[in-house]
Amino acid sequence: MSEPMRTSEDHRGEVVLAARNIAKSYGSVHALKGVNFDIHRGQVTTLFGENGAGKSTLMKILSGVVQPTSGEIVLDGEPISFSSSTHARENGISIIHQELSLAPNLSVRDNIFMGREIITGGMVDFAEEERQTRLLMEELEEEIDPLTKVEDLRLGQQQIVEIARALSVNSRILIMDEPTSALSATEVEVLFKVIHDLTSRGVSIVYISHHLEEALQITNHAVVLRDGTMTAYAERKDIDLEWIVRNMVGDNFDLGSPPDGYEFGKAALSIDALTVPGPSGSAYNSVDRLSLDVRAGEVVCIYGLMGAGRTELLECVAGRLRSSGGAIRLEGRDVGHLSIAGRIASGLVLVPEDRQRDGLVQTMTVGSNLSLASIGAFTKGLFTSGRRERALVDESIRKVHVKTDGGEAAIGSLSGGNQQKVVIGKMLATDPKVILLDEPSRGIDIGAKAEVFKLLAERAKQGLAVIYSTSEVNECLSIAHRIIVMHRGKITAEFGADVTKEKIMAASGEAVVH
Repeated sequence: MSEPMRTSEDHRGEVVLAARNIAKSYGSVHALKGVNFDIHRGQVTTLFGENGAGKSTLMKILSGVVQPTSGEIVLDGEPISFSSSTHARENGISIIHQELSLAPNLSVRDNIFMGREIITGGMVDFAEEERQTRLLMEELEEEIDPLTKVEDLRLGQQQIVEIARALSVNSRILIMDEPTSALSATEVEVLFKVIHDLTSRGVSIVYISHHLEEALQITNHAVVLRDGTMTAYAERKDIDLEWIVRNMVGDNFDLGSPPDGYEFGKAALSIDALTVPGPSGSAYNSVDRLSLDVRAGEVVCIYGLMGAGRTELLECVAGRLRSSGGAIRLEGRDVGHLSIAGRIASGLVLVPEDRQRDGLVQTMTVGSNLSLASIGAFTKGLFTSGRRERALVDESIRKVHVKTDGGEAAIGSLSGGNQQKVVIGKMLATDPKVILLDEPSRGIDIGAKAEVFKLLAERAKQGLAVIYSTSEVNECLSIAHRIIVMHRGKITAEFGADVTKEKIMAASGEAVVH
């Protein structure tokens, strides 16, 4: 793997690419409205904005994925029109997309070199590809075998593979759209080291993230988009968290507080000594004799770093993973023997971490996705009541505040935040007693995050037991009545809503930086 071309320090900071009056329309929808945007050599420009603000559309235009309706791209002082992402890559521009674009049935090596295989003597040089893949994994400090199938990796490791593929192209402009959405704190730290190394060589980084405080650590310039228009620009010395949030969503914002004014009901979910085996070769169980009761109307947050066992716990309770011991009871009834469908029918539902893979059917409409888990409510034999289905869809769209043209809209036409609302709305439409949510705010903006938490708090007041997992401390301190901290499959601490961030992080095994 060759290094990117080193650039003289004299040229760092100069504008290498400029977007001038970029507009993009999809029918009557104006995704971008005359945006001006500069990318500086050897520096990080961070793009902030809510879902639907136009960030991803702008990046797709700059990387040749889509064409602008009007406007001009200027590269090295010369106007250029990218006909495709391949054309953009040939000019040194690559993008890491928010939603992973890997082939799960292929190896890590094959994913990294897909479409640009190394040919020696008329044959694919698999040995050289494997060697370069190992070097990339070493650079990213990730112990992943190049021959491992992507489908056998956890989501965070798949994100590392996506990053490695982009790094392997040796781009001079690298666009990162939510690169840390599935990474642990340690993996984020390594990625930031890589970014620092790349910028020191003259590579320009465009960084998009909903993790605002995290992004501030590496930003040289910040741009804020709202409703397709650039509303603010500043250099790092003039930027703080308050400036970002104010320009994104206005002055009044918070993630909510624990719902009050009512009493909890009886135990809705009881987990007793539950054990889930770890992956092959692991010295630890993913979940190790864990016990937990959650009452009707209670909101419980499960916090832990990647590998703590949060996902395995929720997936086992929902029926997606098998346990090797323990019991799961819903309102006192043993449901551990039931299938996923059986648990949904009993009132136990899961909103999975990866909404694209596990929560949505991309070929279906918004309405079909919303009604999918409730199809039995308006189906009799081979016949479906279209009227009742439409009524359920319309009600779900209204209740979970999905911004869409209607139930017939393509699910892919929605922003990430609205897609997440569809997944949540689909499960709430089953009228559950307990809802489990694995990283419910992954990949959605700060405004959509607040709407999701508000929705969950409202349903808790109506008696729904809410259990959500997160790796973000701020989300623990929002609507949760109780915070459960996990580490290596065990509960290490339990706190009320008045706990500090430092206590939560310390209980998780995470170093606290002052």
